[in-house]
Amino acid sequence: MEFLQVFTTPEAWIALATLTMLEIVLGVDNIIFISVLVDRLPKHQQQRGRIIGLGLAMGTRILLLLSLSWMMGLVEPIFTLGSMGFSGRDLILFFGGLFLLYKALVEIKELMSGSHEEEEEKGGAAVKKATFGMVLLQIAIIDIVFSLDSVITAVGMVKEVEIMIVAIMIAVGIMMFSAKAIGEFVNKYPSIKMLALCFLVIVGAVLIAESLEFHIPKGYIYGAMGFSLIVELCNIRMRRKHELSICDVREEDLPAGAKPGQEPVNV
Repeated sequence: MEFLQVFTTPEAWIALATLTMLEIVLGVDNIIFISVLVDRLPKHQQQRGRIIGLGLAMGTRILLLLSLSWMMGLVEPIFTLGSMGFSGRDLILFFGGLFLLYKALVEIKELMSGSHEEEEEKGGAAVKKATFGMVLLQIAIIDIVFSLDSVITAVGMVKEVEIMIVAIMIAVGIMMFSAKAIGEFVNKYPSIKMLALCFLVIVGAVLIAESLEFHIPKGYIYGAMGFSLIVELCNIRMRRKHELSICDVREEDLPAGAKPGQEPVNV
């Protein structure tokens, strides 16, 4: 019952709602990364990969919250280079950013070369099944990096650990519900997938910059990503209308009684 006593004030509910929204926003890049990796799994394993991946994200965040004293120690400098001190958090962000940058660039290269589609056509499903454990390992690694950002934000906003834990559980629950739709949408349109991968490149670069004490406001990054997404959605809508108009013109040119795709019969 002591756990629930924290939620007896309006301020606690306002803090919970605000923190939940922030956790969802901070989790967007996590969902995109999981969606890109899970796409390499066979269809029947993809949903399981998403659920396990986001479950690992929630577990990592809660474990970090429950070890706040250790978390606070991560910001203390371990060593210095010149006038710059490096903490445990800086090292995790630096190597995590490098890993994210590498993975995103490899995916972009494969998307541009079309090697991923060729692998599927040659029966790549058997090859992909063997990578399920590796996919989960990569998700777990990047979850730690994204969880640091999420937990540090939570600690900076709210004092009560109970509110932080509930906010993270609600946020991850919402992400689990929407992850499949987001993943399918990203993978359905190659241009959206490319945009998502470029976003991950930017996130990786920002993580590296943050580890070197170059702080870039996240609002600029999410704002640019949101604007780019709106432009690309407009382009997709415009292309779809153009394709439909071409189909209508072709149907009008068909002889009377003929069906679309049917060869005209010469008499």
